[in-house]
Amino acid sequence: MRLSTSVARIATAAAILFATNVHALQKVTRAGRYLYTDDGNRFYIKGVAYQPQGVTSTDPNNPFPEPSSFTDPLADSAGCARDIPFLQQLSVNAIRVYSVNSSLNHDSCMQALSAAGIYTILDLSIPLNGSIDRSNPAWTTNLLDLYLTTIDVFSKYDNMLAYNIGNEVIVDSNGTAAAPYIKAAARDVKAYLTSKNFQGLVGYAAIDQSPDLLIPLANYLSCDANTDSIDLFGLNNYEWCGDDTFAAAYANIEGAFAGYNVAAYFSEFGCITQPPRLWTEVQALFSDQMSPVWSGGLAFSYFPAESGQGEFGMVTISGNTVTPNADFTRLVAQYGNITAPNTPSKSDAGAGTYPSCPAANSTWLASTTLPPTPDDTACACAVNNLSCQFTPQTTNTTAIVGQLIDAACGSLGGAGGNCNDIGGSGSAGTYGRFSYCDPNSKLSFIMTEFYEATSRNAQSCNFAGNATINKNAPSSVSAVNAAVSQCLSKSQGTFTPSAPGTPAATGGSGGGGGGSGSSSTPKSSSAALGRAGFEGAFGIGAMLVAAVVGGVWTLA
Repeated sequence: MRLSTSVARIATAAAILFATNVHALQKVTRAGRYLYTDDGNRFYIKGVAYQPQGVTSTDPNNPFPEPSSFTDPLADSAGCARDIPFLQQLSVNAIRVYSVNSSLNHDSCMQALSAAGIYTILDLSIPLNGSIDRSNPAWTTNLLDLYLTTIDVFSKYDNMLAYNIGNEVIVDSNGTAAAPYIKAAARDVKAYLTSKNFQGLVGYAAIDQSPDLLIPLANYLSCDANTDSIDLFGLNNYEWCGDDTFAAAYANIEGAFAGYNVAAYFSEFGCITQPPRLWTEVQALFSDQMSPVWSGGLAFSYFPAESGQGEFGMVTISGNTVTPNADFTRLVAQYGNITAPNTPSKSDAGAGTYPSCPAANSTWLASTTLPPTPDDTACACAVNNLSCQFTPQTTNTTAIVGQLIDAACGSLGGAGGNCNDIGGSGSAGTYGRFSYCDPNSKLSFIMTEFYEATSRNAQSCNFAGNATINKNAPSSVSAVNAAVSQCLSKSQGTFTPSAPGTPAATGGSGGGGGGSGSSSTPKSSSAALGRAGFEGAFGIGAMLVAAVVGGVWTLA
């Protein structure tokens, strides 16, 4: 089947969608390990990944095809109007979008999707410096601000289904020490959603990997309590290839998740190593056999996406013309032939249980002690008292901050100091007192440490012209330390965060403030972070917050 659309036909279709949208979409909530609409029916995610592929990085030191640019598909009203008729042909009820720019307007797309009965699963991270770094993980003010700003922008839409706090952050056993940072992100995002009475599940999407990593990860993200657990575990699964069978492709993963305590789904599926893609896994995924464990899935990908295995994608787009390929046609048939079981009833689903967290071992390195809630106000207060401050000579601080932290930590080490205050260890469950601040603020802190360690030698606060002496800082080393300690003293715990620029709600174990405050170092925002990109075959992955080598300063 070959179809094409013109702008005029798309505009007409979009107008019809708006005209017929007389009722808001039902809210989707979780009861136990299942999803339900307000009318009590089970909700299954039947969707597609929906994001154009950006330019991917060719960094030889990075084995993952990470993106370096992205296009926000939900800010492209003409593109949404062009594509929604095809999404309707697929009969999807959800799309997954991997990166958005929260400074843009999304009303047209989100309203049109709602009118078409399509929910959105949105990854909160963006590439380059907008996600948890799998190599040197941290949960910091710039990430929290980015996530909360995006939530604020999208909270008004009735078709927001879930927010993913991470995608494929953990890919090997050494990376499992990142798990406490992911769980802390879930904790703080959930607290924020609850405080604002916003709808939306909190999820994470995992790469398919060996069971000794995947199962502890899934259990860790849903252990302890509702307040620090995800609602929705996504698995990027490509095990079913060609005309496979349940026994060969899914039996093992089905058994592994048989007792899982929160909702789970396939956040990506659609193997291309044995073409053609017949999509026969759809009938298995939505069957009586798998519905007790899984709540549907998302086919990858609507847009073309190049990978090392070949090209994913269901359509080609030339200008305003969409031409579906055979993958599209076959998925239309498979998705159109679903009759998913409506069991168990919501009343029989149970309230949910939260088991103890998995113990650390030789392959699972995550501590159950989580990092604190990032606190903008504390970081800004501390930076304002630092005697040597980062004053970059470029607006593209992402390109230099990691190298400068390396250089500053190296210099500080040579002067008898260390960078433990800005680092942390997810395996030991220890976090430096400045570890939750954004990279620019961390750099100012280390610059100050070196400047003070060299008796305030003016040349020690230069760093190739990227540092400036703060004439308003306290007059002595001890006074600087006292002022910084006072700023940070009330923020080493957990509290309900606030969006940037608003007062924080206090409480929890640590109290403390939120909001962006004022600082001499720039704060990250979606506008400042700019455009980045989309990873090809297996999702966005985790980008670098700052390109810092870990051995110099990360706590053991």
